[in-house]
Amino acid sequence: MRFFVRWHGRNGEMRHPRDMGAAEVEAFLNMLANERRVSASTHNQALSAILFLYREVLGIDLPWLDGVNRPAQKRRIPSVLTKEEVSTLFQFLGHDMRLLAQLLYGTGMRLMEGLRLRIKDVDFDRHVVVVREAKGNKDRVVMLPRSLAPRLRQQFGAVRSVWEQDRQAQRHGVQTPHALEQKFPKVGSTWGWFWLFPSPTLSVDPVSGVERRHHLFEERLQRAIKKAVAQAGICKPVSVHTLRHSFATHLLQSGTDIRTVQELLGHSDVSTTMIYTHVLKVAAGGTASPLDSLAFGG
Repeated sequence: MRFFVRWHGRNGEMRHPRDMGAAEVEAFLNMLANERRVSASTHNQALSAILFLYREVLGIDLPWLDGVNRPAQKRRIPSVLTKEEVSTLFQFLGHDMRLLAQLLYGTGMRLMEGLRLRIKDVDFDRHVVVVREAKGNKDRVVMLPRSLAPRLRQQFGAVRSVWEQDRQAQRHGVQTPHALEQKFPKVGSTWGWFWLFPSPTLSVDPVSGVERRHHLFEERLQRAIKKAVAQAGICKPVSVHTLRHSFATHLLQSGTDIRTVQELLGHSDVSTTMIYTHVLKVAAGGTASPLDSLAFGG
C-alpha cells in the first residue's frame, strides 16, 4: 500500500488513494509487470493489497477492480529429493528438528499441519495421525510411520513434563479452535489438547492478550533445513515443502495408487496430484535418448 502511494508521488505530488482510481492502479500494476518483472505471486499480492486498501480500509467499493486481470500462476515441476538425499539431509538436522522433519516426510503433511498436531491426534494403536482443519478446512487421516513410533513415544514423555510444569505454574492452557474454551473453559489445559511440538518459551496471544504456550515457530525448522541442505552438499532448491513433494513422488515410485496419494496429501482434485507423475517421467528415465542408439566413439 505504501509502495502504491509513494510510487504515484515520486514526482513530489503525494495524493490520497481516494483521489486515485482505475488509471493509477493499472499503471502501478503494469509497472510491476513490465519494468520490475515481478513474479505472478508478487503481482497478485500487490493487487490483493490494493483491493484490501480500498474495500476494507477506505470502505470504497470499486467494481472495476474485479475486472483487473491477474497473471496466471505457472505450473512448475516441484523439486524432489531422492531417498538417499532425504536420508543424508536428516543426518545434518538436530535431534528435535529431525523428528519433526521425519514426521513431515513420513506422512506428507504440510509444515503447519505438523506443528499444529495435538497429543490426541496421534493414534499409536491404529498407527495413524489425524490432521485437523487442514487446507480447505478438511480433516484427513495419514499413516503413522512405524519406525517413528518409539521416538514419538519419547516425545510424548518429554512433552508431558512441559505440560505438567505449565499445570503446576497454573498457566493458561493452549489455544483451542472455534471458541471451544467458552463452552469448556478448562479444555485448553487438558493433556489431549496439548501441542505435540510445543514452543520452549511462552508468548502473548495477540487476540486475547493471554500469555500461553504456542506450538513451535515455523521458522525453526525452515532455518534448520536450510542449514542442513548446505552442510549435506545438496544442490537442489530445498524447502520444508520439498519433503512433502518427495513423500508423494516416492509413494508413486513404489507403486501406490494415485488416488491413495491424493487422499493422503489432501488434494481436492487429482489433477493437482498428477504433477508428481511428471516428476516420475523425468526421473524414471524409461525413454531412451536417440543419442544412445548412435554408434560413435568417445
